[in-house]
This record gives sequence, C-alpha cells and structure tokens, in this order.
Amino acid sequence: MTTTQDPAVAAEKCTADFRRNPHPVYAALRDTAPVCPMKPPHGVETYLITRYEDARAALSDPRLSKDMYGGMDAYRRIFGDSSVSLDDNMLNADAPKHTRLRKLVNSEFTPRRVEALRPKIQDIVDRLLDACPTGEALDLLPAFAFPLPITVICELLGVPPEERTHMQHLSTTVAQTGFSKESKQAQQKAEEDLHAYFTDLIARKHEHPGEDLLSALTEAQGKDGGLTENELVSTAFLLMFAGHKTTAYLIGNAVYHFLANPAQLRAVQEDPELVGPAVEELVRYDGSVESATFRYATEDVEIGGTRIPKGALVQIALLSANRDPLKFDAPDEFDVRRPGNAQSAHLGFGHGSHYCLGAPLARLEMQLALTSLFSRFPGIALAAPEAGPKWMEVPFPAFRGLAELPVVLAPQK
Repeated sequence: MTTTQDPAVAAEKCTADFRRNPHPVYAALRDTAPVCPMKPPHGVETYLITRYEDARAALSDPRLSKDMYGGMDAYRRIFGDSSVSLDDNMLNADAPKHTRLRKLVNSEFTPRRVEALRPKIQDIVDRLLDACPTGEALDLLPAFAFPLPITVICELLGVPPEERTHMQHLSTTVAQTGFSKESKQAQQKAEEDLHAYFTDLIARKHEHPGEDLLSALTEAQGKDGGLTENELVSTAFLLMFAGHKTTAYLIGNAVYHFLANPAQLRAVQEDPELVGPAVEELVRYDGSVESATFRYATEDVEIGGTRIPKGALVQIALLSANRDPLKFDAPDEFDVRRPGNAQSAHLGFGHGSHYCLGAPLARLEMQLALTSLFSRFPGIALAAPEAGPKWMEVPFPAFRGLAELPVVLAPQK
C-alpha cells in the first residue's frame, strides 16, 4: 500500500489548457496516479480519484463522509465563513439524517410528478425556440440552454414568474468558483439573500399552498419527522441550484458534441428512439458534473492501493471515471449506439445513496430539448466551427460546460 503519488500531473488540473481539454490529463492520472494527492487553489490537500471502479466504490463508501458539519474546518478553509444555513440538506448529510431527508423529499418528488411536467416542459421548450432568430449567429446558452432548466425548476417549486430572474442571478453568484476574499464575500451575500427569499416564499406557501413541490413539502412540515424550517429552506435551495446549472451545461455540451459529430446527429434525427440512449451517452462522454462534491475521510481509507488519511478531503472525478477504458470500450468516442451503456453504467448522476434525485427530470428535459431543437432546425450548425469550443475557465473545476455556444438555426438542411 502506498501513501502518496507523484502530484506533478495533478497540478495541470488547474490550467487553462486543462479546462479546454481535461481528458488527456485524466488519462495520465488513471495510468500513473489513480488516487492522487493534490493541493488546489483553495489550499486544502485533496485526494483525487480517477478510475471507474475506485470512483464507484468511493461514491458509496460510508467512511467518506458527506456531512459538511463534521468537516467544517476544512470547508471553512475552502469557502470561508459563508452561511451554512443553506447546507442543511441531504447533499451534505450522512445516514441516518440523509436517509430521513431523502425519504421525505422522495415521497413528493415522485416519477409521477416529474412525468406530469412533460406538457409544461414541452411548452417552455417551444416558447424558447419560438423566440430564437434563424439564419444568424445566436448564442444558444442564454437563449435556450440556461432559461429552460431554471424555468422548469421554478415551475416545480412554485416560484412566481416575476421572481425568477432575481433567483437566477443569486444562483449564478453562489455557483461561481473563486477563492479570493471578494468572491467569498459575494457568495456569502448571495446565500444570505437566497435564504431570506426561500424563507419568505415558504411562509407564503403556508398561507396559500399550490400544487407545486414546495407546497407539498411545506404541508408535510407539521407531520412527525417532517423537515424543519431550515431543512426546508436548504432543500428548496438544493433543488433549485442542482436542477439549474447541471442541466443547462449538459444541454450545451450535448448540442456542441452533436454538431461536432454530424453522423451522430443524423442518427438521432433519423431515429428519434435513439434520443434516450444518446442522453446517457452524452452524460458519460462529457457530462456537466466534472467532479462529485467533496467528501472527507472519517478514518484512514485505502482506495486503489493508496492510503487516504483520516480527515483528508476526497474528490471523485466523474468525468474521468466515465472515460475509463477498463470499463468502456473506445471511451473517447461519442457513440449514440454504444452497446451495453445502460443508464446505471456511467457515473454521471453519481452512485449509491447520494445518486442524483433529479436525474429523471434532467433526462426528460434533455430528451425534449434535443428532440425539439433538432426536429425544428434540422440544418442547425456551429456559427464558427473553425474557432473551436470555448469552455469555461475557472480556478478549480466542479462543472464542465461551455462559456458560449454560437450556432445558426436553420429549418432546412
């Protein structure tokens, strides 16, 4: 058993070149340092896991805790003294608290409620595409990819239309990845504003409940074992935050890769039944969640022959695991007809007890978005293919997404 690995290659993870194309660095890590200690810009040593089998095991290892309160010192060193009031949710909890919170939300966030949103999501997709100009360069991210999921999650939660722009602005501020004093202060202020907003919205749901998910969770508050007030506020934030950026970036990544691979685009245009498998392949090939959220070791843990010491932070590179050639044949190829790529094979939505609660909603949004976009505009093309994609450049990766996606929408090929 080893205790350290050469971290030199891991340092590349924070460069602009890595942001443009992280996959060669991850391939080198899988070969030479699959469980690698690195010190990112936030200054807290973190063990990075890159192989599929190691990642899958780590995602369900109870010794790798998600309880941010137990690892508060490390989290404060990374994020500063930001408000923890928005973190009192299932994402940042272990069993038995995680079990209780997830069961409560699961009881209302049902497949039936998600499927009931299908006509509403289709209507949102249609209205957004109606507003898109044709025959000229258009950045598809602000025009379509970003407004679609934030509108859907606001519909699900029952956020009034006139309050959604403000919500999106606060969410964007919280999501920014920066470790400067100014960045942390801006994030803290946005978290405080979001906490105040959801507290007020929940009070309104108490007075005037609707048919939305937040109203249902609010009505369940008074029942035995129901969500506390702060748990409900934090859960509303989690559903909004997790249901927005991840799906928005995934839509952008998907459209780009289809346009960069016209044979794959033709395949789904000719056979719409391939859209479902194509979504799974896209999540595997270039998903929007590059790394799972932090865990920390509650005791010494051996993974992949490396000892992770008690108290160390752990980051699981989902993007790398999903291109592990030990798991997937020709993993660097985008293939909508990839055999055996069942929905449970890739780790893009996680694994174990923290598997993404909103995965069914993300799948539905993706399928409706791609089907409508490519059927309405079969001649869609990149506006400047020679320039190559412009990926987000951030100090340390959490999301994998484009900074812009200039396309030309054409109703004919």
